Amino acid sequence: MPPQIISSKNASELRQDLVSGDWVAIATARAKRPNAFIEKKKRKFLQSKSACPFEQFLSPRELLYARDGREAADDWWIQAIPNKYPAFTRGACATPHTAGPYVWTEGVGFHEVIITRDHTRAIARMRQDEVEQIIRVYQERMLAMYRDDCVKYVSIFHNHGSQAGATISHPHSQIIALPVVPPDVARSIRGSADYFHQHTACVHCAMIAYERKAGERLIYENDYCLVLAPYASKTAFELRIFPKKHRARFEEVVAEERVSVADALRVSLAKLAGGLNDPDYNFFFHTAPVGAGKEEFGHYHWHIEIIPKTAIWAGFEIGTGIEISAIAPEDAAAFLKNIKV
Repeated sequence: MPPQIISSKNASELRQDLVSGDWVAIATARAKRPNAFIEKKKRKFLQSKSACPFEQFLSPRELLYARDGREAADDWWIQAIPNKYPAFTRGACATPHTAGPYVWTEGVGFHEVIITRDHTRAIARMRQDEVEQIIRVYQERMLAMYRDDCVKYVSIFHNHGSQAGATISHPHSQIIALPVVPPDVARSIRGSADYFHQHTACVHCAMIAYERKAGERLIYENDYCLVLAPYASKTAFELRIFPKKHRARFEEVVAEERVSVADALRVSLAKLAGGLNDPDYNFFFHTAPVGAGKEEFGHYHWHIEIIPKTAIWAGFEIGTGIEISAIAPEDAAAFLKNIKV
């Protein structure tokens, strides 16, 4: 018996990401209202202060960064320390090796943790100046890592909640320096380069101009940044923060722009927390890697991606790489736009 033909009014829509070329499915046939994604019963993921490793005073020899460059004191608010269980460790520069048809290299790099003092207060509930300080520490630690010639890329990310991979509930971010450019970043770089060669323009700048004019996926805007629900959202309520000014590297953001970045990040996370009852999420930065010169990646446009854990990959997603979203980004944007923070 042949498959049944589904009415076009109930048909799903496939959308292609302009940069990566990935396809995503907007499953209108099983579309959900925005409030269907609200956490009905928030899972408790809170360790006691006595059991939290970040609540213990850190000795100066462990400290990589403290407020205003001072050593740790009782009134510290933000610190950077080495990860106790690093994914990558410092050593001689990595060298490619072969094992039959395979290639491998040493896992050389750095792995740090950025900790804020309050045991329970997530970024969504922080003050503007506090988030700005976090952004500044991200930049400073990234620049410190790039002084090592072995480092090819620095990844900044934040896991919020157990479903997002956080094993410690105390708010913290992580920074990992790698001896290679990660494949997802490399694809993003290639996609932006291909668009530039075809159109002599930045693909992200083109998206920003279109989205500001269209407005239906634009959630928030300030002096230097805007927040969008991507046209080809991989997950429900996925958000991206773009700087309006074309810049390839996050670490080159200046002070007045940093204020807007902090504001956009805080507002984005506060809207998710207020609208969806504090869902688990990941956010990460995509920025140009180390290059021979500033012009090598001049076509690229750094940005932040925020991925709420609103769905679980099943066989189709794993087998095809095509993710299914049960809400259109336009509907998600309209919902979040109305959340007051």
